[in-house]
Amino acid sequence: MKILEIQGKTGHSKILVGESLNHFERYIPKGKCVIITDQNVNSLYGDAFTDYDVIEIGTGEKVKTLKTVEDIFAKLVEFEVDRSGFVLGVGGGIVCDISGFVASTYMRGIRFGFVSTTLLAQVDASVGGKNGVNFSGYKNMVGTFNQPEFVICDMALLKTLPEREVLCGFGEIAKHAFIGDMALCDFLEQNHKKAIALDADVIARLVYDSVVIKSGVVNRDEKEKGERKKLNFGHTFGHAIEKTAGLLHGEAISIGMVVAARLSQKKGLLSNEDVERIITLLQKLTLPVNIDADRNILIDAMRKDKKRKGDDIDFVLLNGIGNAIIKGISIAELEKVVGHL
Repeated sequence: MKILEIQGKTGHSKILVGESLNHFERYIPKGKCVIITDQNVNSLYGDAFTDYDVIEIGTGEKVKTLKTVEDIFAKLVEFEVDRSGFVLGVGGGIVCDISGFVASTYMRGIRFGFVSTTLLAQVDASVGGKNGVNFSGYKNMVGTFNQPEFVICDMALLKTLPEREVLCGFGEIAKHAFIGDMALCDFLEQNHKKAIALDADVIARLVYDSVVIKSGVVNRDEKEKGERKKLNFGHTFGHAIEKTAGLLHGEAISIGMVVAARLSQKKGLLSNEDVERIITLLQKLTLPVNIDADRNILIDAMRKDKKRKGDDIDFVLLNGIGNAIIKGISIAELEKVVGHL
């Protein structure tokens, strides 16, 4: 096991890479602990929580709402959870987002931690202290910055995931490589087949290196005032595609990164060779790199991006692989890009 730490103004978080789900009791405090999980995870690992009150939610973006949060609040009251209580979110990104938001707002905030059961959650959603739910067509519109006390990344849990879920995690790993680590990009290119096969050593390296990149950024810019915005590479178009095309998050982000790479090339920041390298790596990871979607719907979804500032959006471009920069791009220019998808 390797331990990484985030020292934030909203709390101190330990990311336990390689720790086991079965050891979660070593990290929770004495007193009342409630498990929040989804029906799939509960069916697989529920035997580990028989001594605890469990709140089970559904799956998919459709449950990531304030209504779900209200239902969980009601359960916490029913279970007589007070301000000394602890919430443990066990699941993928949606469970982590909801659990963190619930814990951050219930009784003005109680302690919480995560056991991340998907590759996407281990390298992205559970790390960094962003918690939130969707609202009125806007993704992650209502949320908080608040660090979990710990995050358990048990790679053994990945073996029960559908292949499509595993591949989605590679989208975020590739993102970390593209924005800040040429060596990770090289490693992915050389080991993509082993990664897809969930080779233990390769996955351990990928998860650890990704968390190193993200935790380092969060330590320097916890509340996304500057550098942390780079972690949104591919996400402006990605979120629009995810909402309108019914793709999973990692799939949509893959397409979004290709669009961002091409826009970087148009602005003279990224060579054609690097664009092709990005596309080729994503294809090797069997992720989508293009889509046939209704452009008007994509533009409408993009206009609802929470990174929008008036007529501009803070957009992440690449000034070479491994070097992300942030530029204000007008909505009008982005609409032209969408028009050429």
